[in-house]
Amino acid sequence: MRSVLEVTDIKDMLNKTRELYADRPCYTIKVGEGKFKTYTHGEVRDMINYLGTALISLGLKGKRIAVIGENRYEWELAYLSVVCGTGIVVPLDKSLPANELDELIERSEVEAIFYTKKYEEIVEKIKYDDKNKLKHLISMDSDVHKEGIYSQKELIEKGRELVKAGNREFIDAKIDPEVMNIMLFTSGTTSKSKVVALSHKNLMSNVMDSASVIYLDSTDRVLSFLPLHHVFECTVGMLLSLYCGAERFFCDGIRHIAENLKEYKITLTSFVPAIYEAMYKNIMKTLEKQGKLEAVKKLMVANRDKTMEERKAIFQDIHNIFGGNIKMYISGAAALDKEVEQAFRDWGINLCQGYGLTESSPVVAVETDENFRVGSIGKALPHVQARIDDPNEEGMGELVVKGPNVMLGYYNDKKATEEALEDGWLHTGDLAKIDEDGYIYICGRKKSVIVLKNGKNIFPEEMEALVNKIEGVKESFIFGKQQSDDKDDIKINVKIIFDREIMKEAYKAETDKEIRKVLQDKIKEVNSLMPKYKAIRGMLISEEPLIKTTTSKIKRQANLEVIEKENKK
Repeated sequence: MRSVLEVTDIKDMLNKTRELYADRPCYTIKVGEGKFKTYTHGEVRDMINYLGTALISLGLKGKRIAVIGENRYEWELAYLSVVCGTGIVVPLDKSLPANELDELIERSEVEAIFYTKKYEEIVEKIKYDDKNKLKHLISMDSDVHKEGIYSQKELIEKGRELVKAGNREFIDAKIDPEVMNIMLFTSGTTSKSKVVALSHKNLMSNVMDSASVIYLDSTDRVLSFLPLHHVFECTVGMLLSLYCGAERFFCDGIRHIAENLKEYKITLTSFVPAIYEAMYKNIMKTLEKQGKLEAVKKLMVANRDKTMEERKAIFQDIHNIFGGNIKMYISGAAALDKEVEQAFRDWGINLCQGYGLTESSPVVAVETDENFRVGSIGKALPHVQARIDDPNEEGMGELVVKGPNVMLGYYNDKKATEEALEDGWLHTGDLAKIDEDGYIYICGRKKSVIVLKNGKNIFPEEMEALVNKIEGVKESFIFGKQQSDDKDDIKINVKIIFDREIMKEAYKAETDKEIRKVLQDKIKEVNSLMPKYKAIRGMLISEEPLIKTTTSKIKRQANLEVIEKENKK
């Protein structure tokens, strides 16, 4: 663990780190084929001050301001200019349909919104809804103000002139690190989604803790991929990079990950497990086609006692696939397959699993290049306490956590806050075990556990990981189905999302009937690896993807509702 720079809030962090990294590159943006523009940390901090000053001049001091759009440096400037002296920031999920965005804007009482061109039509319609308080639209793409829509670029220039003329309203604004400055909606339908109230203290305590165990510095190059409205990318991506003086790049999209890793010489980034699992499958398939798979597998096992640097030299060809500069990969949002994590480490790549919740700003625990156990989420961060509530005979129970990163509560929802927080301890809703050395192992969601007639517990996530290893399976969903003759008797069923091309290539199965037969045989093989009570008894197949959150978590209730509708047809 390394010592860290103490800061009280995001504004304090930006001011203190300006002195350290003013001339270092902060954002490098692609502006054309092979053309890039770089902004230094000093320039970025100036732009934040200018934009914040302009927002206050519009009468937005103390108001709620939303941000929606793709990951880009203008999104980050908007967020920081709101939260560091203007008002309360409300990051919105860019994947939501117009009617849900309208409802969230109404619920959060937003008075201004920053948005990208893609959301122009939706946002303009929402503005004319009498139910909300929306007054100002600010485009991240327009060069000039037009028809009642402000240009973010022009506001920065307006703020520059105001600051030059001596306006210091934003620059001198005092921050109370203990009050709500960030409003985040949890994933779920708008009627059920809760608003997580976070403070500067919540976020910066998490940044400092993360910096003490994730060795990021001003020479690092960070790729932004996960959605910025999600607190993980916001804290561990944006804020940690600014805190450590790193350089940030924005991914061009999921199809461009490999080329972005290479062209930007990325050293650190975060993805969801599905990305790492796809990388692993592609590498193993390529090795198999080259006739090298068995030899490489033997090398992987034989060199586990070597250092990461030594393993990197042995598996340099694999490192080159990722651009050759990766220092650390972080996996979050869902459980990472143990086999995949082990393989990356065997190749000399630090793939570290982390765990967190929006309600904990978000990081609770993370593996590091020094402290890791394959299959665990690492140890709790230095200022975070973690324990198991009401453990069973095997030491498993609900993971509860406490620390300066834990939310203030759910905004305007006393009942939900009291259910989630007990004497400062946050109930995560996840079942876990903690070993004698402090490593935490997540077993599954408390709400998604399937309890059988014999009292045995089934964790869908554990079984889905096995089914997902079947070649041709894109994803799967394990659920319990009540038997018509005995309502207490629940049989395990699976819905499999398959890849038709791979089914044809791997098994010569083309029709749905042939594909079903192949998958039934494969499920029998999976069943043979498990106790009888866990056996999968029924199967649905589909090419339609499962309903998921923007961070690829399966929405269990929504998927069950789809299955019920399909069964009624």
